[in-house]
Amino acid sequence: MLSELLSDVRYRLRALFQRGALERELSDELHFHVEREAEKNVRLGMTPEEAMRRARVSFGGVERFKEESRDARGLSALEAVGQDLRYAFRTLRASPGFTAAVVLTLGLGIGSNAAMFGIVDRLLFRPPPYLRQPATAHRIYLTTSYRQKDYTDSSMEYTRYLDLTRWTRSFSATAAWHLPRVAVGVGQDAREMLIGTVSASFFGFFDIHPVIGRFFTAAEDQVPKGTPVAVLSHAFWQSRYGGRGDVLGTTLPIGALTYSIIGVAPSGFVGVGDGAPPVAFVPITSYAGTATWTKDQTDYYTAYHWGWMQMLGRRKPEVSVEAASADLANAFVRSYAAQSALSPQGAPVTVARPRAVLAPVQHARGPNESTVAKLATWVTGVAAIVLIIACANVANLLLARALKRRREIALRLALGVSRLRLLSQLLTESIVLAALGGALGLIIARFGGTVLRALFLPADAGSGSILDLRTIAFAAVVALLAGILTGLAPVLQARRADLASALKTGARDGTYHQSRTRSGLLVLQGALSVVLLIGAGLFVRSLQNVEQTRLGYDVDPVLYVDPTLRGVDLSNDERAALGKRLLEAANAIPGVETATRAVTVPFWTSMSTDLFVAGIDSVRKLGTFQLQSSSPEYFATIGTRILRGRGLEAGDRKGAPLVAVVSEAMAKTLWPGKDAIGQCFKVDADSLPCTTVVGIAEGIKQRSLSDDPGLQYYLSIEQFHPEDMALFVRMRGDAADQAETVRRLLQPVMPGGSYLAVTSMREIIDPQTQSWRLGATMFVVFGGLALVLAAIGLYSVIAYNVAQRRQELGVRIALGAQAADVLRLVVGEGVRFAVAGILIGGAIAFLAGRWIGPLLFAQSPHDPLVFGAVTGVLLAVAVAASVIPARRASQVDPNVALRAD
Repeated sequence: MLSELLSDVRYRLRALFQRGALERELSDELHFHVEREAEKNVRLGMTPEEAMRRARVSFGGVERFKEESRDARGLSALEAVGQDLRYAFRTLRASPGFTAAVVLTLGLGIGSNAAMFGIVDRLLFRPPPYLRQPATAHRIYLTTSYRQKDYTDSSMEYTRYLDLTRWTRSFSATAAWHLPRVAVGVGQDAREMLIGTVSASFFGFFDIHPVIGRFFTAAEDQVPKGTPVAVLSHAFWQSRYGGRGDVLGTTLPIGALTYSIIGVAPSGFVGVGDGAPPVAFVPITSYAGTATWTKDQTDYYTAYHWGWMQMLGRRKPEVSVEAASADLANAFVRSYAAQSALSPQGAPVTVARPRAVLAPVQHARGPNESTVAKLATWVTGVAAIVLIIACANVANLLLARALKRRREIALRLALGVSRLRLLSQLLTESIVLAALGGALGLIIARFGGTVLRALFLPADAGSGSILDLRTIAFAAVVALLAGILTGLAPVLQARRADLASALKTGARDGTYHQSRTRSGLLVLQGALSVVLLIGAGLFVRSLQNVEQTRLGYDVDPVLYVDPTLRGVDLSNDERAALGKRLLEAANAIPGVETATRAVTVPFWTSMSTDLFVAGIDSVRKLGTFQLQSSSPEYFATIGTRILRGRGLEAGDRKGAPLVAVVSEAMAKTLWPGKDAIGQCFKVDADSLPCTTVVGIAEGIKQRSLSDDPGLQYYLSIEQFHPEDMALFVRMRGDAADQAETVRRLLQPVMPGGSYLAVTSMREIIDPQTQSWRLGATMFVVFGGLALVLAAIGLYSVIAYNVAQRRQELGVRIALGAQAADVLRLVVGEGVRFAVAGILIGGAIAFLAGRWIGPLLFAQSPHDPLVFGAVTGVLLAVAVAASVIPARRASQVDPNVALRAD
């Protein structure tokens, strides 16, 4: 049985790949049998000629036997497909201009969609490499409410992480992680790199084993200071150490410590970060125990004032997401009770509606989906619209080509070709074009994907090609669908072919009906182009609004200087003295206008503590008030304006009365209807002395460009956090160009192996404007591409209609029509198409405003200026696309036109 099956398979494969040899064998076999029958007839007394004739008659036709034999192979359908493919390639090769136009149009549409699929797939759908059971692995978010609005954040204190781990029963494992950028190396070779500071349990979330060495254990990740051991990433091991096996046991300076290398992670392992992969993984307690923002060794795991890390949880399979969320919420409430117990005199720490959210590990799929992720989804839809426009354009071209071939199609039908076979050939032709367009699209996606990856995934730009099997499969499916959709128009036209009229008149018969179809496709292109152009205009206006928004501080002239101690153990007094020396050295640098010490950095770090105000039960319920501790030069250096009263002064030192500058929003929140200057509030504890408000400052954008309540207050660094050493430096001119100079001149002030990182404020702020910059860029690019495709489609339709109406136009000119009249007639047709597209597209864009509005910045999605500008652009393009065929129509020779056909 098996041998028969294998023999049948071998026969069919041979019939498929060795058809010529099999045909010769079949002919030889049939010829043999005919000859044997003829010999038999000769022995019966017939002449050789008569014997051969009788033999052929008895067989009933050799060709019939051949056809039956071919059918028995079961490959007739495949052979028909092969014939259709060969015919399609011959036909397309005969029209290279047409083929190139269609392939390029489809390539642009398919390529843009394949590239965007690769981006969205990485942002939203693909779990991190090696992640075990992604459905039960969750990133933990905590939610509180302020003034009836929920605020959800994945950042939390390490102490809170310990509470949630200790007081929940729904998780088989939890892990803490944080991805800071710290200096790796020493001296001039030190460079800031991304480091994965993770708990020892982190590696258990992944199905991985080290390439060499081992991962660190829980014993090496103990508070207060974990063991300084490091696991290198595979890429860093290859680039820095050449993949040497003797790297184990060597040391690597990372941040404030020198770490011993104990292992190398497998290739492709990046953890759960949203950007570039870390170069090394170290115990989170070793990092936190020496971080510059901790007051002492126990502060980071015993206090609740600094949220800096994130938490993973592995939900038990038998526990639902809802049950685990409730379990976490209860632990969250209990954690706040523990925080209250640590407050002076047991002062309660309360928050409104504390809740917990279990989300997928991918940050883009969490409750705080980034604007970039939302925009990527929108741009994917935009790319799909471009593909629809491209398909409509190609369908128009194929339809026009089918109309020109009506006589050929009718002739083939008259000669006996079945309609089904003819439709199959036409559909095969469109699928071949789509396949060629898909191949070109993959090339476009390969190079265009690099640009898109840099825009949407800037930190991950070097992580390989955007093309993989998933993206290639997606492009293949899109190409197949495009081939079927674009082939429907000529297929439907061929089904309705009237043989008699087509054989007599060719392509001119039925023009009105087909023009209506092509006109509908053209209006569709125009409408979709209007939608994309309106989106482009709205994002461009949003970007302008972002760039004109007052942040409450200056950006381009300011640098942030972040010192890190390494191998040097300084007391708080010694840290304060070092901070003052850095400040003096910074002020002495040529090009520096002024410098200041400060603790927090907008959009990077924030600090808050308990506040107590007479007459208010819980200040925390009114919002999160951000603290900045700085020296007197802060407001002049950063550019924040003092609206009333005064700023911090040199006399506001240790031992002097406690003073504060508060933002205008904070003043209105805590003392509504009163003058905040002279008011009193207490910081950290109700038992401490009063801090008096001496000035009102403008609000700043601390955490969000679009939705920041602006609740800030400023204390003198001499009175609060005097040990902090960080600086802001105001430069003359563009600060980014002078960052390395400032770092080089300040580095000698740092003791031992300590180092400085200098970052321009522009580098800090630019990522916050990325979504609007990206939206403007992508909508303009895709909108422009759609406009070009629509213009080409309009030109082709008008030109085709002019060619079809050549006799009519000749009659008009013969009867006295002037060239201007013909120009007006043809251009008017193009303008009517454009107006129809503008009306339909404008209505769609108006209705879509409710969804795109949240992605805009201080910009109405129904801006009449944008709608008016797009209307003008499309009308101008319609006129331009109609002028050339209109001029050609106005120059028709009536004599030639009337004699044609």
